[in-house]
Amino acid sequence: MLEKKNLASILAQLTHLPNRTPEMAFDGVADRAFAEVAPFRDGSISVGYYSGSSEWERHPAGDEIVMALEGSTTVIVLVEGQQQRIQLHAGELLVVPQNHWHRFEHSDHLKILGVTPQPSDHSLELPDT
Repeated sequence: MLEKKNLASILAQLTHLPNRTPEMAFDGVADRAFAEVAPFRDGSISVGYYSGSSEWERHPAGDEIVMALEGSTTVIVLVEGQQQRIQLHAGELLVVPQNHWHRFEHSDHLKILGVTPQPSDHSLELPDT
């Protein structure tokens, strides 16, 4: 069954999380700042609205698409053991390659859309590559 989604309405329901920390990924505090838009393949399309930094994550089953809808962030991707920093501003997107550890840092009023395959791995510490 086809079902269209109103992204603006979904984003309007989010509560800005002003000081996101990596630890929040594990305690449920950030739940109102994130929403699933729709299931997609083996994962989902989701949105979030926050400032601060995230934990490390990777997606062994496929690439992840991340797009800054509003605000800005620095995406850090581990590539061959080196941290590559990519600035993302409103209207820009990045494809994070399959199985690459990454995190978001210095996010400022970031409204982000992600197309994320599952499963996902998470880490508070810089992972070994």
